[in-house]
Amino acid sequence: MTLTLEQAAAPATRPITVGRRRSDASVVTLVVIVSLVLLMIVGYPLITLLGAAGSDKGLAVLGAVFTNPANQRIVGNTVVLGLCVGVLGTLVGFVFAFAQVRLSFRGKRALNLLAMIPIVAPPFAVATAVITLFGRNGSITNGIFGWQADIYGLPGLVIVLTLSFFPVAYMNIKGMLESLDPSLDEAAAGLGAGKLRVFFTVTLPMIVPGLAGSFLLLFVEGIADLANPLVIGGDFTVLSSRAYLAVTGEYNTAAGAAYSLVILLPAVLVFLVQRYWVSRKSVVSVTGKPTGSSELITSASIRIPILAIVGVISALVLVIYATVLAGGFVKVPGVNNSFTLDHFRFVLAGLGSKAMIDTTMLALIAAPIAGILGMLIAWLVVRKLKRAAGLMDFVGMLGLAVPGTVLGIGYALAYMSPTTLFGFQLLPPLAGGSAAFAGSIAIVMVYIARSLPSGQRAGVSALQQVHPAIEEASTSLGAGGAITFTKVTLPLIQSALITGVTFAFARSMTTLSPIIFLTTPGTKIMTSQILAEVDSGRFGNAFAYCTVLIAIVLVVILLINVIIRKVVFRGRTHQR
Repeated sequence: MTLTLEQAAAPATRPITVGRRRSDASVVTLVVIVSLVLLMIVGYPLITLLGAAGSDKGLAVLGAVFTNPANQRIVGNTVVLGLCVGVLGTLVGFVFAFAQVRLSFRGKRALNLLAMIPIVAPPFAVATAVITLFGRNGSITNGIFGWQADIYGLPGLVIVLTLSFFPVAYMNIKGMLESLDPSLDEAAAGLGAGKLRVFFTVTLPMIVPGLAGSFLLLFVEGIADLANPLVIGGDFTVLSSRAYLAVTGEYNTAAGAAYSLVILLPAVLVFLVQRYWVSRKSVVSVTGKPTGSSELITSASIRIPILAIVGVISALVLVIYATVLAGGFVKVPGVNNSFTLDHFRFVLAGLGSKAMIDTTMLALIAAPIAGILGMLIAWLVVRKLKRAAGLMDFVGMLGLAVPGTVLGIGYALAYMSPTTLFGFQLLPPLAGGSAAFAGSIAIVMVYIARSLPSGQRAGVSALQQVHPAIEEASTSLGAGGAITFTKVTLPLIQSALITGVTFAFARSMTTLSPIIFLTTPGTKIMTSQILAEVDSGRFGNAFAYCTVLIAIVLVVILLINVIIRKVVFRGRTHQR
C-alpha cells in the first residue's frame, strides 16, 4: 500500500509501440485534461510559492536565513535532525529487513505487520504516546523509575521520527534483499567464507544503494515533518515549524514561502537524484531472476543480537500503540488511569462528530479521483506518450517529492487568498471567497496531489506486465482511446487501481502538514483536531481521536477492496 523508495523514484519506461498509432482525439483530450489537473493540483501552487518567495519580503527572509544567527541555528537544527533521523531510521529499517529476509525465526508475519502500523496511524500518535510514557510525568520514567525526564527537543524528535519513518527504509531494503541472487552467497560460502564474511563482502555492498537511498529519503522526511516538531519539538525550532509560525502566527506568507523554499530545494534534489540513480540500476549486480531462496541464518551468534534489537524496538512500538489505544479509555493517561468513555463521547458527538464526517467524506471524494487519475497518467505515460512521457511522469510524482508543509503553504497562497506573482494578479480565491467551501475544495486537491504518486507507480508497473497487443486489438475494432482504457485496460490493472485508491484514502485520513494551513471553522479535519487536543493537554481526547481514525481507515479500506473487486469489476469474470 506504500511506495518503496525505488518504486517511487523509478521513472517510467518508454511507451511500448505496436505498429503505427493513428491519431486519437479522445487521447489528445485526455492528455489536455490530465495536464490541466496536474497544473492545478501541483504546478500552480508551487509557482505561486516561488513567486511569494521571490518577492521583496521573501528575498529578505532568504538572505537572513544564511546571515541571521537565529536563522542559522534553525537551519542547523533542521540539518542535525535530518541526519539523525536518516541514520537511525535506515539502521532500524535495515535490522528489521535483514531479520525478516535472512534470519530463521517464528513470527515473521507478525513482525511485518508490526512494522506497517505507523502507515495507518496519525503522524503524531507516536509523539503523544511518547510524552505520556516518557515525559516529565511519564508513566514509565516518572511512574516506575521516578525520573524527571525531558523528552522534548532533539532527543524526543529523533525517537518519534525514527519510529514513524523506519517502515519506509524497511520496505525498500527488504525488497532489495529479497531480489538478490542467492547463488552469489552460495559461491562465497563455497570458497570458505563464513556468514559474517559473506554479509560484509557480498550482501552489504549489493544493498549500499538501497541504504544510501533510504538515508536520503528519511533525511528529507525528517527535515520536512511538521506535526511532530509542533507536538514534541519544545524549544528545538526547525524550518518546518518556523514556516508554520510565520504563516499562522506572524501572518507573513512571504516569510513562510521563503522558509518553505529552503526545505523544497533539497527535497526535490534528492528526488531527482533517486530517479537518475534508479534508472541506472547497474550499480546493483542483480543478473536475473533468483533461482531459489537464500539459506536462512540459524547461527545463535548472529540471530540473538539482531533479534534482541528487533525485539526491543518491537516492544517499544507495541507499548506506544497500546498506549494510543488504551489512552482513550482512561480519564487522564498516565495520571488517573480509571476507566471512562468520556473521551469517546466527546469524539463521537459535537465537533468530533463533524470532524469525523468531514474528514471521511473529503477522503472518500479524493481517493477514487486520485486512483483513476493515477491509472490515466500511467496509461498515457506507458502506452500513448513519447517525448512528453517523462515530463508527465515527473510532474505526477511531485506530490510525493514536495514536502507537505511546502505544498500546504503553496495552496494557501494560491487558492485561499488573492495572490500576486511578480506583480501580476493570479486567480481569485476558490469559491468566490466562501472560506469553508474553498477550504474543502483545496483540501480535496491536496489529498489528490499527495496520494496520486502511489497509484501512478502501481499503474505503471501493472501496465508494463500487460502486452500492448490486447489494447491494439480493441483499437483495430474501432474503439477509441477512452473506450479502450475503460473497457479493456482498467479491468486488466484492477489490482493497481485498488492499491491506488486504498493508499489514497489512508494517506488522506492521516495527513496533517499540507492541510493545517487550509482548515477553516466550517471544515473540521480529524488530524487538525487531534493536534488542537494535544496542544491543550487533553491527551485522552487525542488518543480517542487516533483510535477512531485508525478504525475508520481499516474499515473503509476493507470496504474499498470489496466494492472495487465485487462491484466495479463484477462483470469481468463473466466476460471471460
